[in-house]
Amino acid sequence: MNRRELLQNAGGGMGMLALNALLQQERPAHAAANSALSSSKPDFPPRAKRIIWLFMHGGPSHVDLWDPKPDLIKYAGKPLPESFGKVMTRRKVAQNPLLAPIKPFRKRGESGLEVSDFLPHTGALVDDLCVIRSLHGDSVNHPQSVYQMNTGSILMGHPSVGSWVAYGLGSENADMPAFVVLPDPGGGVKGGPPAWGSGYLPATFQGTTMRSGQTPILNLKPPAGISARQQRATLDLVQSMNRRHLEARDRDDELSARIAAYELAFRMQTAAPEIVDLTQETPATHKMYGLDDPDTRDFGERCLLARRMVERGVRFIQLYSGDTVGWDAHSDVTKNHTAYCRKTDQPIAALLKDLKQRGLLEDTLVVWCGEFGRMPMSEQGKGRDHNPWGYCGWLAGAGITGGRAYGATDPIGLRAAEQTVHVNQFHATLLHLLGLDHETLTYFHNGLDERLTGPAEVEIVKGLLT
Repeated sequence: MNRRELLQNAGGGMGMLALNALLQQERPAHAAANSALSSSKPDFPPRAKRIIWLFMHGGPSHVDLWDPKPDLIKYAGKPLPESFGKVMTRRKVAQNPLLAPIKPFRKRGESGLEVSDFLPHTGALVDDLCVIRSLHGDSVNHPQSVYQMNTGSILMGHPSVGSWVAYGLGSENADMPAFVVLPDPGGGVKGGPPAWGSGYLPATFQGTTMRSGQTPILNLKPPAGISARQQRATLDLVQSMNRRHLEARDRDDELSARIAAYELAFRMQTAAPEIVDLTQETPATHKMYGLDDPDTRDFGERCLLARRMVERGVRFIQLYSGDTVGWDAHSDVTKNHTAYCRKTDQPIAALLKDLKQRGLLEDTLVVWCGEFGRMPMSEQGKGRDHNPWGYCGWLAGAGITGGRAYGATDPIGLRAAEQTVHVNQFHATLLHLLGLDHETLTYFHNGLDERLTGPAEVEIVKGLLT
């Protein structure tokens, strides 16, 4: 062997070593995709085994629901005082007069926490809620804020919270997805399905959308005349060929996810219809969730579905209220919020009571929020513009102490001012309650160890954990 041949062979060998190192880095991801249906151990003992996230799409008004502001009543009709400085708004409403809360706030429960008359049913359960009055994000626009609240970033393409939870913990039920989404039948969210997508995580971890009725997932029911045994034999043959096809293509992520989806779909053919069969529930349960009322039936059915799913081991359920416009009350807060509170207030209260009486609230975390709140200034006379600088959400269950407010906005509800909670901190705290360390829950992508809470240093909000 001459010198040129030696260098050529050595170079090829070094290239193979480098390639092998890269494949070793990739292999855990593929292994994770193939085992997505199995349950994984958390980093430390969790307080919550599962999450139900009630997402109020469009931006509910915190100053009209959860954040009483006497100064907003006092200065209603007057311009924003100069002491508050410049305000970034989407529709240049900073010079508009302040708008008083639409309905009165009253002290509720034994705790005396104040809640608006918009929410009589949920307000009655305030002793189980920790209302966060100091959430804040980074964008005044819907799509970016929807992405941030769902994925931790205002940019499209990052994995959703549910996908990270499925990636970190897997599923408790091999017959159901770990992450299920119940969208509003009136229309999609602004920003679309990437809000519950898996981003750069393996595609197996994206949210599975379901609906009520006899066909919870389209094209899931087998053709007439095909028995389960026949279908199982057919699937086994197809899957054996799929696996050989996959091995020849370096275990391609999308192909791997599709193979896993076929297997899950087969098992869901029996599991999913049973879960969505609400006729198994008592008439009293139907009435409690509002299934006998046209205004509350839709959201009530989805809240009841969420309870049935957590009973059967679904890890993360996200339930949307609000079509493409939703809670986006630009022109008339009274009209918009009356309609949406009417649709959701009773079903949400029923869900909390039902989880509690069944002992499920002890290890189920219920989250309520939108992508942002609304401005204290008026828009078009009776409406409010977007406000990501200070708004509210709440937590219930998983040992969270209720009957209290955490943090505060300024005197008129414009900006988070005390014990502020950025969206990334909020996410870190949710993962902590599930027993996951947000700093070590990472995925290697484009040379970086990516995580839900981003590259910056983020602390959990310990005050929420008491």
